Amino acid sequence: MIYNTLSDFTNFTPLLRDKVDNWEATSDSCSFTVKGFNVKLAIAEREEFSMIKIVGEDGTPFDFVFWIQLKEIDPTDTRLRLVLHVNLNMMMKMMLGNKIQSGLDTIADQIAVSFNQLP
Repeated sequence: MIYNTLSDFTNFTPLLRDKVDNWEATSDSCSFTVKGFNVKLAIAEREEFSMIKIVGEDGTPFDFVFWIQLKEIDPTDTRLRLVLHVNLNMMMKMMLGNKIQSGLDTIADQIAVSFNQLP
């Protein structure tokens, strides 16, 4: 259930439609505007039930690869690992490093909260 939800951008529409501008999504890609930046994301690779690889497409402010790794321990326990590789110069790392980490922590927390509320 977790993999199926996270591997389709259209599932994020109810969560993000009111939080970002110009939200558009298909199952494989999405685009939106946040704080004046246009962001385009695409799912570059999927390994069913274990990994989703997301990349920034043309026009996204930074080159990056974002992996969501899932490991089912048992039917009621799935472990999640978020890995982000971003190409930033030193000044941008200093400005954005903590914000990126905070953003990843928020994503992980929101995923945990969302799925822990399911029956």
